[in-house]
Amino acid sequence: MVSGKKSPLDPIRWFLITSGGLGLSPFASGTVGTLGGVALAVTLQWLCPGSEILAWSIAAAVLCVWGCLQSEYVARTWPNKDPGQFVLDEVVGYLVTLITFALITGDMPMAMGHAGAFFWFRVFDVWKLQPAKWLEGLPGAWGIMLDDQMAGIYAGVLLWLTLPIVT
Repeated sequence: MVSGKKSPLDPIRWFLITSGGLGLSPFASGTVGTLGGVALAVTLQWLCPGSEILAWSIAAAVLCVWGCLQSEYVARTWPNKDPGQFVLDEVVGYLVTLITFALITGDMPMAMGHAGAFFWFRVFDVWKLQPAKWLEGLPGAWGIMLDDQMAGIYAGVLLWLTLPIVT
């Protein structure tokens, strides 16, 4: 079902899917790619004071839906099911971590909060606790994207539980 046809949107797809090329890191591409989520989140937090949750939610929803629709592009660009270069899922998962934390606490994370969000998101993205493991098995880009959203929820809750201990 992979057509092999190139599209004028391919450079935009590549840029977003690789988080501006961060996903091409030769080591820990998911961890490096998550930094794109940090940059997006901090930028939106700075640009939208008082509306951070809304800004993060819109960005996460748009990027998640768009990423889920990229199965054909991903299949013809990278041969494996969950290619390391595809890190848009990490970007969205990081945003979900912050959204979850902010909804629970009503607070916006500062530097230590972003560091903790990064740490916990990476932990849960690697661990793949259920139902994240099940979501990972969904076909195409759906499986790539949705397991990280579950990891983001877990990470946001753990950030809420642990941040008061370290600050």
